[in-house]
Amino acid sequence: MDIFGILAMVGGLALFLYGMQVLGDGLKRTSGGRLEEILESLTSNKWKGALLGCVVTAVIQSSSATTVMVVGLVNSGIMKLTQAAGVILGANVGTTVTSWMLSLTGIESSNVFVQLLKPANFSPIVGIIGVIMLMTAKNDKKKDIGTILIGFAVLMFGMETMSSAVEPLAGNEKFTGILTMFSNPILGMLAGLVLTAVIQSSSASIGILQALSMSGTLTIGSAIPILMGENIGTAITAILSSMGASKNAKRAALMHLYFCILKTSFFMVLFYLIDAIVHFSFMTELANPFIIAMIHSIFNLSAVVIMLPISEVLVKLAMKTIPVTPDELEDVPVEKSIQILDERFLASPHFALEQCKTAAGDMAEYAREALLLGMGLVTEFHPEQAKRVENLENLVDSYEDQLGTYLVKLSSRNLSTRDSHTLSTLLHCIGDFERICDHAINLVGYAQEMAEKDLHFSAKAEDELKVFTAAVQDIMNRAVTVFKNDDLKLAKSVEPLEEVIDGLNMEIKRRHIRRLRKGKCTIELGLTLSDITTCYERVADHCSNIAVCLLQVNEDGFDTHGYLEMVRDTDNPEFRAEVAEFEHKYELPRMKKDEIDSLPTIALEETDTASGEKSDFLSSRIQELKKKRKDGKKK
Repeated sequence: MDIFGILAMVGGLALFLYGMQVLGDGLKRTSGGRLEEILESLTSNKWKGALLGCVVTAVIQSSSATTVMVVGLVNSGIMKLTQAAGVILGANVGTTVTSWMLSLTGIESSNVFVQLLKPANFSPIVGIIGVIMLMTAKNDKKKDIGTILIGFAVLMFGMETMSSAVEPLAGNEKFTGILTMFSNPILGMLAGLVLTAVIQSSSASIGILQALSMSGTLTIGSAIPILMGENIGTAITAILSSMGASKNAKRAALMHLYFCILKTSFFMVLFYLIDAIVHFSFMTELANPFIIAMIHSIFNLSAVVIMLPISEVLVKLAMKTIPVTPDELEDVPVEKSIQILDERFLASPHFALEQCKTAAGDMAEYAREALLLGMGLVTEFHPEQAKRVENLENLVDSYEDQLGTYLVKLSSRNLSTRDSHTLSTLLHCIGDFERICDHAINLVGYAQEMAEKDLHFSAKAEDELKVFTAAVQDIMNRAVTVFKNDDLKLAKSVEPLEEVIDGLNMEIKRRHIRRLRKGKCTIELGLTLSDITTCYERVADHCSNIAVCLLQVNEDGFDTHGYLEMVRDTDNPEFRAEVAEFEHKYELPRMKKDEIDSLPTIALEETDTASGEKSDFLSSRIQELKKKRKDGKKK
């Protein structure tokens, strides 16, 4: 073989590996994460798990990819170790589909219809169709189908190129001598193991073996040990992916390794022991792609049928290799609640995004719980509930940090238009939920200060605050529901309620200033009430941000300020009707006529009168007390 023959073989190998990658990626995108969701919903039935593992591997064309996916599911706590055993065993059967598909290259016949089954003849047509679909399709699904067709065509073209490149080697005695060395079981197995470990795909390494067999120099005796080594080498990918993962994830990867070693060792010992006695005549016969596919399938199918009923042995071996430690038994809620964001899922962007939505939904619920507890503490302080709010705030901070990092990594992946919208929504909203939690912590601080100083609002202030609290609880509940369910109809009701809450904030402050001037309430309590109502109003603003973001992203990104101006337009009857409805629902207790006449026209934190001069003794005392409280916080 000259230099050009070597280049042709290397080029064919490159196309083959690239085609396999493109084909697998296209299939995964077309599935839209459903394959991973099927694996996630597995029951404890090991046979069902094996079947699903087989199907998923047959679709994505890689047992290594399936096993890595399983390691990720185990690492995130979604799948149990016993469930993983069945899937891993089934994946080894699913990977044989690729070898059968590649065996079509060995078809030889003068019949036109039979010749059409040969990939070299129909793959160019498939490739052309794929290119046309990729260039003309408007939606992502059709483009993904086009990618699958192109991937298949490139894969088959690479296979044909490799086969053509090695054909001249049939008469090369040196090359034949090297292949004869592989008939030694140990050398052949090591060669197959190293090849698979290097290219990280047993399907690809078996494809190379099938291409080699088309040179007419590879015997069945030489092919079998290489094939056995390739079955062990496929476990290396999972072992590498488990580095840095949880102990259970490492155990899942070890189960795959142990299964590959056990089935290969058992077969090698039994097969060559019988061969030493019987002397199989077919060992010297030439191998071809069909025979290799058949041996590969029979071997893996037999191994699964034998090992699946006793798969607990694999679990026990893995548990003995990595024993359970006391720290594993401890419950660590913060880690467990966010560990579903496993980086292995980034290879399946849609499924990774679904995990992000689940985590963000949990974050929203924790933020809601923190806020409701914080508001409850204003009227009746409980130290244990205050501690719970603090823990929730730390948890939500952890969510925002890890979710944000994970989403940024995910944004660089190939996402569909819909998934890009979802990712954008999540990135925008997790910050708002984190800020809501911060306001819950602020409420705890105000409530604790009141409890320590034994301060109490007047009966009228408490009644007004109850109405305000109910309105904020309502908008928070709406925002969480909108976020978790993508409820666009409910999202449109958030902004009218937010406008009512703005009005409540101003009205409560005006009423409280009146009570301050009449000496019915202290200045310090007035400032505390101002802080609390400001917190409430800002929480409502964040809820509005969440709802508007959802509407904005689903409308392909309209201008936020323009949208708010449009819906708040006085000529918008629908918006005004909703505002009126919420105003009626959250109406403050009625005041007497003399109380209404004496209401101030300034807010509590304002210090200038209409004439621009400093206000009287009340304003100066407010500023003095504000400075005193600020200095106290610094200390």
